Amino acid sequence: MALFNLRCTTVATITALVGVLIASASWAQDQWPDHPIKLVVPFAPGGSDDPLARMVASKLSQRLGQNVIVENRGGAGSSIGTDYVSKSKPDGYTLLFTSTSITTTAASRKVLPYNPVKDLQPIGEVASAPFLVIVSNEVKAKNIAEFLSLARAQPNKIKYGSAGVGGMNHLGTAQFASAAKIELVHVPYKGIAPAFVDLMGGNLQMLLPSVPSSIQYIHGDKLRALAVTGAQRSPLVPDLPTLAEAGLPNFRLEVWWGLFGPSGLPQPIIKRLNTELNAVLASPEIKDLLTREGATAQPGTPEALGNLVQSDLTRWTTLIKDEHIRTE
Repeated sequence: MALFNLRCTTVATITALVGVLIASASWAQDQWPDHPIKLVVPFAPGGSDDPLARMVASKLSQRLGQNVIVENRGGAGSSIGTDYVSKSKPDGYTLLFTSTSITTTAASRKVLPYNPVKDLQPIGEVASAPFLVIVSNEVKAKNIAEFLSLARAQPNKIKYGSAGVGGMNHLGTAQFASAAKIELVHVPYKGIAPAFVDLMGGNLQMLLPSVPSSIQYIHGDKLRALAVTGAQRSPLVPDLPTLAEAGLPNFRLEVWWGLFGPSGLPQPIIKRLNTELNAVLASPEIKDLLTREGATAQPGTPEALGNLVQSDLTRWTTLIKDEHIRTE
């Protein structure tokens, strides 16, 4: 009887403890957030992601009633900051603001300290933006059709630059070449700025940069833009056709930005963050910033962002394998 009573007491104690833990977790979620939130940007300060990340952080701070503090943790193709968040406590106080690089890095590297699908929780997409197909003024092509004819007549003669091996400029141009059935030569740089210099100097013939980074060169007639890679024309260069309009049906290439947390983030926190993020994206200040950056707000669900990550991983992994691209 004593043993039975002991067992009953033990079971009752464990049950009570479980109840307390569940109640504590529920209370913590109900009270969230009760102190500042860290928003990790896995790139160095001053990069193109910073203005958008800081604007989103500012607006989320207002809506959540707690400071959302941007912390830059750059390096290794965004994998250092991403790894840090993936291994953080899933309590809603450490979040990740990242871009398409989360998928290009995963597809390009054989070994990573995290799995972008299993170790991160999608919260919501923020925005997306297209690239431009631009060429040196020395290239005798006024449109995409002429450029493709020139490239097909000179396989492996046209050189294109990128901001680095395995990045969007690199893989995006490789996908463009694959879709167009042309053969180009990749020349990687440490950043996009020196690639622009060599393009204007005639050492390169083509580049696939962002729209805002190209505007000054296009308007100054230093380089020639042929097409935009998005699904729609860009309001920054409305006269340029999309690649789909120019002869590559269904071709679409855009960089996107999204908000993530560590895997295991409680559903109530995910729902709250997604709701507040979508509200932030409707603000005039965010829309104005995105317009200046040639981007478009993309409010949506965590599931939609998760599907985007999965499809991009498949896209880049398949491209790297099929085109025998060396990324390491």
